Parts: sequence; C-alpha cells; structure tokens
Amino acid sequence: MSAGKPTLASVAKEAGVSVPTVSQVMRGTGRISEETRQKVLEAAANQRYVPDSRAASMRSGENREIGLVINQISNPFNAEVISGAVSLLESEGYMVSILDPRDDQVRQGRQLEAFIRHGRGGLLWVPAVDTPPETFDLLRTHGIPTVTFLRRVSRNCDHVGIRNAEATATATSYLADLGHRRIAYLGGSLMTYVRKERIEGYEAVLAQRGLGPGIIWPSGDDKRAGMDAMDALLVGHPDVTAVVCNGDMVALGACYSLIRSGIQPGQGVSVIGFDDIEDASVAVPALTTMAVRPNKLGQKLAQILLDRIRTPDMPVMVSDVSAELIVRETTGAPP
Repeated sequence: MSAGKPTLASVAKEAGVSVPTVSQVMRGTGRISEETRQKVLEAAANQRYVPDSRAASMRSGENREIGLVINQISNPFNAEVISGAVSLLESEGYMVSILDPRDDQVRQGRQLEAFIRHGRGGLLWVPAVDTPPETFDLLRTHGIPTVTFLRRVSRNCDHVGIRNAEATATATSYLADLGHRRIAYLGGSLMTYVRKERIEGYEAVLAQRGLGPGIIWPSGDDKRAGMDAMDALLVGHPDVTAVVCNGDMVALGACYSLIRSGIQPGQGVSVIGFDDIEDASVAVPALTTMAVRPNKLGQKLAQILLDRIRTPDMPVMVSDVSAELIVRETTGAPP
C-alpha cells in the first residue's frame, strides 16, 4: 500500500496502466478490458482510493450532492420525510447533506451560503419563518435547483405542500358529526404559514356548525409540551370534549395527559393528530390522525428536485397533498 493520500497517479502506477485509464474505470466509461478493469479496482482497493467527487463535478459540470434544510430533525415527521427523500436520491447516485436551522433565518442564511460555497447540486428546503426575499435571489443567482416544502414563500420555485385547511376542516367536521360541541385546537406556537392554514380550516367548521369561537391553545411540537399544554387546557376549559392537534407528537402528549388524569382518550376526550407518523398506529390507544404519509412526501420532494435538475426549463411544479382521516381509538362520541 502506498504512503500518503492515494491519487489517480498512485493507483495507475500500482496497476501498471495510464492515469486516463484509471479515470475511465472509476467513472465507468471507455472501452476497458475486464482484466484491466479488475487490476485497477484491485489497486484502488489496496490503496483505499476514493474518487474526488468535487473534481469530477468540475469536469462534468454536474454535482451529485444535495442539501436538505429542515427544521427540528428530531421530530419523527421530519425524520420520516428525510428518510424518504434520502432513499430516493441515494438510489439515483446523489449524496445528501442535512442541516437544521431551527427556524432561525440568520442560521439558515449561513447554512445556505455554505451549501453554495461547496457547490451543492440542488436544495430541498423548509424556509425558516421570516425568510427574506434576498435568500431566494441568492439561490436563483447561483442557479441552485430548489424545491421548498410545507411553507410556500416564493412563486418562482417548485414546492410540495399539504392542503392544511382542508385537513383540519375534515378533522373538525368528523368530531362535530360525533356530537362534540366544545372542540379546541391544540399545538404550535408561532403563527407559521402551515399553522395559520390549519387553524383557518378548524375555525371555518366551527363557524359553519354554529359551535362558537374556537379555543386556540399553543404548545411546543413535542410530546412533553403536548402533555403539559393539555394539562393546562383541561384546567382552563374543563368543558372541552375534543381536540384537533397541530401534529401527532402534540396529540400523543395530549393522550398521555388524559391518561394521567384518569380520562380515556376517545371516551372522555377525543384527540385527532396530524401526520400519521409510525408512532401514531402503535400507540396505546392508537391515534386517530390526518395522514399525509411523510416518507412518501419525502420521496415526492426528491422526485420533483430530480425532475428539475434533469429538465431545468420545465414549468414551476406545485404539488399540494390532501390528508386522509385515519380513524383509530382516540376518537368517539362525547360522554
């Protein structure tokens, strides 16, 4: 094994071939005999040679690295979206770098500038709240193919979203049909694009059914926050018999709160989540939710980005996905 960092030249020397031959074997091009190809691959393995993708992308004009910027990587919904996107992109020969700006547009700006400096070939992105227009100008100037997710804040790039108002209207209508008259909306704290739409769907049904003003109860988007928020909601509004939640994690926390208080979710108080993460179906009791199948959403994101990379001049693609009500054990008629 040669000393120092292996190079095309060191592999060529050990294999007894030219540098261009090694390059062609590494790229899978050229008319190379099987015997020569095996010699080159054996030499490369001996030296632990790894091709420099940056140099290859400079030669070919194609970059095989994708940036994925998404808030709260630890949230299972986001983790499942990431899994779906990465699986498809890796199957197509792309490498994915994942960063979490934590909804901070200053941190997001630094991360996007780093992506541009390192020459990423495309971007999947949930824009932070209050992302300035200059950020989109920067990406456009550098020709970075971009697909936004959940929050559509620019009409000039591809987008994958959810029909949020439609989904929460479906959830609220289902609870009203069961006979619930005091229905609260639980979860979220910032009035993001997504949460605003979801609250609009919830409030529209309350108005249509004559169920009075809504109860909007904020919460962080994790189980502990959902549990604490539900505790407080029960104290502040003991007449509430159902909650529509901003996400499954909040809903699962709400169910823990009810169980700790001696209330059976679906019997004493009904709970509907949003996302249908894996935990929703295996929870006890299993969670009724608005399913958007996050893994498939991630695959859709990745596919649209691949389409944009391959066909740069195609019209802007906007794909809004409807959620499906999945009825499980946490909903029922009011007591």
